[in-house]
Amino acid sequence: MTVLGLHHIGFTVPDMAEAVDFFTDVFGAVTIMECGAVDVDDDFMRTRLGVPAGCRITDQRVLQIGRGGSLEVFEYSGVDNPTPIRHNGEVGSMHMAFEVEDAFATAARLKEKGVDVLEGPTLIEGGPMDQLVWMYLRAPWGQYLEIVSADGPLGYEAEGEQRLWTPSQGA
Repeated sequence: MTVLGLHHIGFTVPDMAEAVDFFTDVFGAVTIMECGAVDVDDDFMRTRLGVPAGCRITDQRVLQIGRGGSLEVFEYSGVDNPTPIRHNGEVGSMHMAFEVEDAFATAARLKEKGVDVLEGPTLIEGGPMDQLVWMYLRAPWGQYLEIVSADGPLGYEAEGEQRLWTPSQGA
């Protein structure tokens, strides 16, 4: 098996319009594909997507933000008692990180827009991630996201290790 790279990240949101507006306004996302509702039966949903009977995809879109993998965003109906977003310490939690030119300037812009940002940005000094600047934020539905930037190579790269791919390296 030859793996070529990360193609996309798929995740579910409670409101597609809100999600698309957020990613477009905050990160400059471009909607590259709109699939709409998926017309299939319960058996298809259970055996191919692992969701219980009665759940249906009401909207599906693919967003592109800069270079790298795409975001495949789903909105479902028929979900009884949806669970809240897991905090970062729980198994199954996740976040997506977006590389920006300057995390400090981006953080200021996010705060001006009223985005729910956690404390930071934080510059890491020393160790394998030396020179990485990062900050977490939350989308309106609670999904954790991160912005990162670096002015030069990270600490571990000084030892000649395989370099971490980043969007700033180009396609």
